[in-house]
Amino acid sequence: MMYFAPRQGLFAIIILVSFCLQTLLLIISTDQQLTKSREQKGEQMVAQLIDEASLAMQNKDRVSLSVIANRYTSEQDVARLVITDSKNDVLVPVGNAPMQKGDTIRQIATQGESVIGTVELTLKDVSTGEIIAMQWPFVVGSLILHLFLWLLYGYIARPTKEQLNALSRDMHSYKTTMLPLENSDIDADNEEVDADGQQHTIVKRAALKSKNIHRELNAYLKSHQRTDKDAEAEADSEVAAPVSNLPTKLSATREFDSVSVNIMFHDEYNMLERLAPELRMPYLALCTQLLNQAIDELLAQPILSGVHLQSRPSFDDAGACAILKADNQHAKVALAGVMLGKLYLMLNKIIHDKHIELSRFALPAKVGVSDEAQSDALERLLDSKGKKEQMLILLPTAGLKQIGHHVQVYSFKRPTTVYERECAVFDGANEALMQRLADVRNAVLMSGNNEK
Repeated sequence: MMYFAPRQGLFAIIILVSFCLQTLLLIISTDQQLTKSREQKGEQMVAQLIDEASLAMQNKDRVSLSVIANRYTSEQDVARLVITDSKNDVLVPVGNAPMQKGDTIRQIATQGESVIGTVELTLKDVSTGEIIAMQWPFVVGSLILHLFLWLLYGYIARPTKEQLNALSRDMHSYKTTMLPLENSDIDADNEEVDADGQQHTIVKRAALKSKNIHRELNAYLKSHQRTDKDAEAEADSEVAAPVSNLPTKLSATREFDSVSVNIMFHDEYNMLERLAPELRMPYLALCTQLLNQAIDELLAQPILSGVHLQSRPSFDDAGACAILKADNQHAKVALAGVMLGKLYLMLNKIIHDKHIELSRFALPAKVGVSDEAQSDALERLLDSKGKKEQMLILLPTAGLKQIGHHVQVYSFKRPTTVYERECAVFDGANEALMQRLADVRNAVLMSGNNEK
């Protein structure tokens, strides 16, 4: 007679759960990889589109823009492409994004220092069906492997002949123990109890014994559960005290009277540290001179009255940090920090482009603006998440309100830390502020003290 392995059905459920979890993890990891690669591809496409269509956007040539846009929407991953002018009027809408959802990449197109329009590219979401269709060899192979494991368990775990004989002996001993003899004066007829009666008695006594065992087991588990709960309560009371005393550094209502403007080089390949000292030191000195002249010209603006520089910053391999302080509660120190950050990015881009044109060493820059309490956190965030010619802003509500009438910001997509969630990214400024910054930039460049 063929015997099945013990609890083979339960093992089949475990195997099925394992296969489902493995497939789910495969889908999640593949989706993340495809999403990341599509975002990178989308950013490259948007940058390339702006380069190709800048002249047509400036002239509002809808026909040329349509031809260029249709070439990009022919890509399989693109769902929709919208090109607008500087007044946010739609010039070219191409694609069927209302029918398909996906991530949208938005980038402002500029010509010199003026905004000529905006490009929004919507990428299709990766469907689960596409992932399974791509990974079907792995899914089928995993299914076959799990079936093989189930069949192998059914074969290996079957009871052997020796185990069956031992089980038979144990059952026989159990029956003789649980069925004591009745009184010695029982009639012969009563002694000849049929097999069904004996089996019924065995079942009743076994059930009674099992009930007693379960009762004792439940009492034991309840006592340990109470002990565990008491231990958890004590641990919570110990942890609650220090947690409640943690400083609320990220409180939206925290007070501040100064801002830190952190400037870093966007040096992906560590070129600066490989540069010879006789070339690196003059370059850092030029950056320092440029930054200090920018601060002097900027703080002379009437809109920033009451803001002063705490100490003269200087550049090293890690960049530079300028700290601006407010003399009174009406001084717009947050706006001063953002204006200084944008001003230096404008100046550095000119110096960078001129140096590259002359085949000389130069690096693009990125800027972070924060109150002093968050300076270290923003510096780490700028180093890990900042892109070239980008400005990150980590200010409390009062600081964001101070700059809100002058600049536009946006938030990180899919933030993974509390600092990424609270951080804002500079996305442009109104015409009056940009004109003021352009005038200050020209004043710095025309001072005659900078080497280009």
